[in-house]
Amino acid sequence: MNTPSQGRRLAGLAAALLLAGCANMKGIEPEATLRTPPVPGATTQELAPVSVEWWREFRDPELDRLEEQALRDSPNLGVARARLRRAQAATAAADANFYPQVNGQLDLERQRFSEHSLFPPPLAGSIQNTGTLQANANWELDFFGKNQAALEAAVGAARAAEADVAAARVVLAANVARTYFQLLRVQEQLGVARRTLQQREEQLKLVSDRVSAGLDTTLEQRQSEGAIPEVRQQIEALQEQAQTTRNALAALVASQEVPEVGKLPAIRDEHLVTTLPALPADLLGRRPDVSAARWRVEAASREIKVAQAQFYPNINLTAFLGLSTLGLGHLLDLGSEQWGIGPAVRLPIFDAGRLRANLSGKTADLDASIENYNGAVLEAFHEAGDAVASFHSVELQIAQQRQAEAAAEGAYDIAVQRYRAGLGTFLNVLTAETTVLAQRRLGVDLAARALDARVQLYRALGGGYSAPTDVAAH
Repeated sequence: MNTPSQGRRLAGLAAALLLAGCANMKGIEPEATLRTPPVPGATTQELAPVSVEWWREFRDPELDRLEEQALRDSPNLGVARARLRRAQAATAAADANFYPQVNGQLDLERQRFSEHSLFPPPLAGSIQNTGTLQANANWELDFFGKNQAALEAAVGAARAAEADVAAARVVLAANVARTYFQLLRVQEQLGVARRTLQQREEQLKLVSDRVSAGLDTTLEQRQSEGAIPEVRQQIEALQEQAQTTRNALAALVASQEVPEVGKLPAIRDEHLVTTLPALPADLLGRRPDVSAARWRVEAASREIKVAQAQFYPNINLTAFLGLSTLGLGHLLDLGSEQWGIGPAVRLPIFDAGRLRANLSGKTADLDASIENYNGAVLEAFHEAGDAVASFHSVELQIAQQRQAEAAAEGAYDIAVQRYRAGLGTFLNVLTAETTVLAQRRLGVDLAARALDARVQLYRALGGGYSAPTDVAAH
């Protein structure tokens, strides 16, 4: 029987063990801090949200088909979706820790009992059958918030994976559109190059006739002859570029059913009609990559709480109920019943610094997550600022180029009229046409740049992503 003094000694021993188990966490603190810089070089204002299917604004059925195919079949997007399902499964596993765990047990053994152990004769030295049939239950009582923190960390990781899927979707859709418009550019440049080759061949014929008539020298003829291989080389380079661009597009959409050059629509003026004058005030909420980085910060901060909770006792409520017999004949009799219930306490006393090392590692993970978030924020404003600047600059360049092209077209018309009136040579006509063709090539490049800048702007604004506002919690 325990005396009062023995009870006090046991209570003192328990308190000492508890204090010993609560290891020191001092000196382990995060070093990084979250930063949100102002928008560089741009004013902010509220804009209409970008549509999640923003590519439909280009009104190009072929682009719509390619986007749908890529979003359905892309392996990279499939990997992101698989990671999301994995994170959601981890959340379900973390949530299960709040509930009792019950399992069944059936042990049937044939055993020889030692002659020199705990069991007296006639059991000692005999061979007997033993059986146990019981249910075991365990319920971890989350006094120090370890399971709650683990669940919140899993939720954060799942939300980050969800944002990663959205980010992968935005990047994929933007790459498909950019590659498709690059293919349109190559197609139109090929048309201009072939017209240039035709013009150079006409120029060579004219110069050859003038040389035969004694009006020009062989110098002009050699110059005209040298211009033709140069254009043919440009055509071959453009054809190579067309094939590699088609290959890139096929890889993005995970299919070889991509359009061929020559069968694509032309770049239309309505492709270029959109004005997005400034960055939205809620830019960070529209960027899935920033949202994913922010959720990883939340998950890492909860992982620190899990690591801190491991410094405290782990308290479980355990119970069992079942049947146990020596010999299987009475295994199912009521007299074979056995049961037990009680708390189980586990606390760290000496772990050679493992808990502090684990907490230090989780703290470093949080610092890394914070710095990744800070980097994502800076990159978001950088990309958005560049996209807005490029969009406006290309708009102005297109306006100036169209004036230059109109002037070249006017000069060409005058050269044609003078030639028909006998006041000029056809060589003057071809020279004026060379300026027109150069302006057309520049016009194609600027139109393609405008399309690319618009796609980049859609991507920089988050591609229609909207961050969820609800936070799952137990």
